[in-house]
Amino acid sequence: MTTLPPRPLRIGVATALAAAIALLIAMVLWAILAAASDAGAGHSRVDIAHLLRMTAIQAGLTTLLSLAVGMALAWALNRLRFWGRELAVGLFAAAIVTPGMVVAFGLLSVWGRNGWINRLSESLFGAGIGNPAFGLGGILLAHVVLDGAFAARILLARLDAIPAARLKTGQSLGLSPWQRFTLIDWPAMRGTMPGLAAIIFLLAFTSFPIVLLLGGGPANQTLEVAIYAAVRQDFDLVGAVQLAATQIAVCALVILFASGLAPVPGGFGASTPPLWRDHGPARLLQWGVLIVALIGFVLPLLAVLADGLRPGLGALLSQPAFWAAATSSIVIGTLSALLTLALALALSLGRSATARPGLRALLGAPAFAYLAVPAVVLSLGFFLLVRHLGLSTTAAAPVVVIIGNSLLALPFAVATLGPPLDAIARSRGKLIRTLGLTGWRQFVLVEYPLLGRDIGVMLALAFCFSLGDLGVIALFGTQDFQTLPLMMFRALGSYRSNDAAAIAAILLLGTIAAFVGLPRLFERIAHAAR
Repeated sequence: MTTLPPRPLRIGVATALAAAIALLIAMVLWAILAAASDAGAGHSRVDIAHLLRMTAIQAGLTTLLSLAVGMALAWALNRLRFWGRELAVGLFAAAIVTPGMVVAFGLLSVWGRNGWINRLSESLFGAGIGNPAFGLGGILLAHVVLDGAFAARILLARLDAIPAARLKTGQSLGLSPWQRFTLIDWPAMRGTMPGLAAIIFLLAFTSFPIVLLLGGGPANQTLEVAIYAAVRQDFDLVGAVQLAATQIAVCALVILFASGLAPVPGGFGASTPPLWRDHGPARLLQWGVLIVALIGFVLPLLAVLADGLRPGLGALLSQPAFWAAATSSIVIGTLSALLTLALALALSLGRSATARPGLRALLGAPAFAYLAVPAVVLSLGFFLLVRHLGLSTTAAAPVVVIIGNSLLALPFAVATLGPPLDAIARSRGKLIRTLGLTGWRQFVLVEYPLLGRDIGVMLALAFCFSLGDLGVIALFGTQDFQTLPLMMFRALGSYRSNDAAAIAAILLLGTIAAFVGLPRLFERIAHAAR
């Protein structure tokens, strides 16, 4: 039960925004379903059964491998203490915002036909190892690099939350490493695993740029890529709409299943140094897991920087098209992040102001609608809606991309801001009521100073998601309107690998700078306001 004073304005604003988001998503779905109805008698050569099967297989394998890698890496990080541990933990936490295109390009630089490994093999043995970066293996590798690191950070937070008293009891009983894992660690992680598996499955099921770059042909095509190909290459709206309806149905089923699971906690805070360290073979295994994981995650990123920060960078910087795309990316990213902040704050403030479970669920549900309507499907819906309204797709493109990117980041924004606002309502509600603070003074004097870092994390997430997104702009980009990811994709399609490498390096550096800098900046601003 909330102890805050009544805040009807907060609840009213949150209800209005939730209704507006729900209406927008409903209009997008209506546009898709209306097109599907109109195209019902039409014919398409799209093999939905094959695409659904391939998408489900790669998403299922990604989920299993990512959970296994994440659990092993979290176990190793929880036990080891070394110089640079916080840097390593932060690096894995940044996996959630690292653009998929950048990782895919890095894997091509390392494992591709002309990559580092092939060149080394040819120099040592006179023969290469082929092209393992393409096909299902390359897709899985790229997904596990990102999703495995993401899972590791979430699971590490669960291990860090184990009470010190329980660890001391285990130490006093002389538990072996395996006994500690089965009796203490696994129970701490077990409740998070189903929800985490659902998130990873959705992320892999709706993956677009990684499959687009590493798929290697129609055999490994997924629903998202097939939708893009149907609209952009074949202009097969019948097939695109059928694929979109299939993807929405599957994602909705997964979300319905996940809604009954325990929520997945965030993992963006500092990690607790280990209190109980293992010895002997277990310690050697932990170091081995950590070294392999660091190489697997860092090597593609180093390859991106090594290939991108070359003399070819100067040629890219001299192109007016690059500066136009960079300006579009920064402006769209900034506006998307600010819109996401406004929506997430309004929804979270409204939810924290009420204790009624039904109203809280009603205010929170629209924020997660994007998980059921992923980027390319959302882009297709907007594309059909704009056409139906008789608007110019060129004129509507910037607005659509900003709104689409904001909806993409909204689930993560609400998950970041919601829990601390609920905690403030529980712990400081009586004090706020006693002091008779208005809603605005409550936010300025109490909530904002305590939310500084969380707001910075949320803005960083939203900006980085927008900066690296290719799915929303894929159907709206033109020669006159493009972002850096779209420019990079077009450069790869035109075999301008030097330009693509330089853009990938710039995207990576921009993502790191935003993800590291924004939380610290807003934390300092919030501390100054106290």
